[in-house]
Amino acid sequence: MRRLSLFIILAMSVLAMSAQVSVEAEIDSIQIFVGQQAHVTLSATAKENAKVEFPQFKPTQYVTPGVEVLDCKELEKKEQDNGFVTRRVVYTMTSFDDTLYYLPPMEVKIDGKPYQSKSLALKVLTIEVDTLHAEQFFGPKDVQNNPFQWSDWSLPFWLSVLMLVLLAVGYYLYLRLRDNKPIISHIRIVKRLLPHQKAMKEIEQIKADKMVTSENSKEYYTKLTDTLRKYIEERYGFSAMEMTSSEIIERLTSAQDQKALDELRQLFTTADLVKFAKYSTLINENDANLVNAIEFINQTKLENVPVEETVKPQLSEEDQRSQKTRRMLKTVISVIGVISLAIFGYVVYTLYMLLI
Repeated sequence: MRRLSLFIILAMSVLAMSAQVSVEAEIDSIQIFVGQQAHVTLSATAKENAKVEFPQFKPTQYVTPGVEVLDCKELEKKEQDNGFVTRRVVYTMTSFDDTLYYLPPMEVKIDGKPYQSKSLALKVLTIEVDTLHAEQFFGPKDVQNNPFQWSDWSLPFWLSVLMLVLLAVGYYLYLRLRDNKPIISHIRIVKRLLPHQKAMKEIEQIKADKMVTSENSKEYYTKLTDTLRKYIEERYGFSAMEMTSSEIIERLTSAQDQKALDELRQLFTTADLVKFAKYSTLINENDANLVNAIEFINQTKLENVPVEETVKPQLSEEDQRSQKTRRMLKTVISVIGVISLAIFGYVVYTLYMLLI
């Protein structure tokens, strides 16, 4: 009796456990056209730590003659009550013959024990073709245009609008640049005569005018002393034109040869007498003073002095602002041109890709 009771208890435990283990099969569509696909989901519910083995099929392997398996994919586990989980595998199948197929039960091993699902049916349909009236077949359809989608065209459209705005701004700035006339400033190189060259040129003019032999001694000495004063002013850098003869001699005393200064002093004295005391000179005296003036110039002249002078124009504040504005306008116009060209190239490329 004790052995019989133990056997009954074990049998009931096995039956209770077996009652909770299940294998099910479902198909998403029992009717497909030739070449279409159907999906069979095989589910097995067992303990979480149970070993579950689903049937394995190689690609294009037949589950039944005429129905082949294309793919096999395992889904995530789904937890159940009392520590059970459901495992699922999806089989993708297809067929190329129009008939009603019987899909046999699929076997799943759980902890080595086989369990079978229910059988399924799959009906494969074909499109009826009228082979007796071939002339009634319609030819192949032409390539259809894709429907208009604003999302595909919005970017090139707004970029085109931006390009037009930039071109309008660039044209306006170009008009401003054209109306704002450029300020042309040239750096001039001026050749100038040295002080002794100017003085000798004026002395030659005095000779040419025959002022030495003229009876108007006052005009002659005025011309001669003015020439010397200008020479001294440019040569030594002080205002000799506004100084008296004695002040000029005093400024030159520290730097010049005394003999040359004595001759220059005598020339200025004679000139002062002629201009202010109505002193009458002789012709040879006039010649001597002219020679003394030439000697003084030759003794004090500077030879190694550049004869070319660079003259840079001085622009007013308004002209400087105008030049700065023109440079800024040119820079902005160039940047706008480069950006517009880049946008144009991108828009053309995008439209080409959309239309091909």
